[in-house]
Amino acid sequence: MKIRPLDPSRAKTRELSQLSRIVRREQFARPMTPGGSIREFIDSLPDVLAARDLRLLASDVARAHRTKRLFLLMMGAHPLKVGLGPTMVGLIRDRIIGAVATNGAAIIHDFELAYAGRTSEDVGEGLETGDFGMAEETGAFLGRAAQLAASEGRGLGEIVGREIVRAKLKYREGSVFAAAHETGVTATVHVTIGGDIIHMHPAADGAAIGAATMADFHRLANVVAGLSRGVVINMGSAVVMPEVFLKALNLARNLGAKVTGFTAADMDFIRQYRPRMNVVERPTAGGGRRIVLTGHHEIMFPLLIAAVREQLARTHR
Repeated sequence: MKIRPLDPSRAKTRELSQLSRIVRREQFARPMTPGGSIREFIDSLPDVLAARDLRLLASDVARAHRTKRLFLLMMGAHPLKVGLGPTMVGLIRDRIIGAVATNGAAIIHDFELAYAGRTSEDVGEGLETGDFGMAEETGAFLGRAAQLAASEGRGLGEIVGREIVRAKLKYREGSVFAAAHETGVTATVHVTIGGDIIHMHPAADGAAIGAATMADFHRLANVVAGLSRGVVINMGSAVVMPEVFLKALNLARNLGAKVTGFTAADMDFIRQYRPRMNVVERPTAGGGRRIVLTGHHEIMFPLLIAAVREQLARTHR
């Protein structure tokens, strides 16, 4: 069948004032002057898309702190590797972060930074010789921590922090787990057996690791039970923490907790299925705010926290 082109001569138009528009000039960015403050920078951002979400998330974290609601930070190990430990320690000591939940790799980098002031290795180079991940001190310290946690019926995160403090490691002031232990902030570790370098060590005790991380799962479920009107951020964990969070939330609700009305955010440098579904969308299906911020951790997280601290400073003026 031959298709004739449409004739637009009879198309109806309307005045612009009668039609909706999403973007208004009042939302635009404002120019920054040299030497401006971080507050002026944040205020200069446009009120659209990710910049708006950044402000909303910062406002929600600040509100959670003011109203004594929970801010749960979940993360993989990468945020520690890119130098964000001191930022997190400051948030823990100021009681802005109410709980921390990590994968098993996070305690490795946290320990090595507290012990030696350096971490992360060339995987390819070590893999050729079989030396990858075989640092004696790392395996021995964290293997002993798992055994202590299991024998005492405690969680792995708690005991790692305690033992870093007890050992008086040289750089312990930058340890997330040490800060959590000293302030009484809950820190949990959720291990995938065989997924971390310390599981290759002679000191690795699978039964002890399993018992310690299971205790931490139950602790996290209890933390999540108090998440209503709080904030949870998943930063840099593509699989482990989104899966653990979903199960912890379900267990809390199964046991009677009414966990609703919280803000759920994912922060990573790419957008992935599990964080979006298991942290942001499914848990807030009954209500709550959903935010996804995409960008490098070493830029996005300090920017978010700067905005949080500015929000909190304004309420005290």
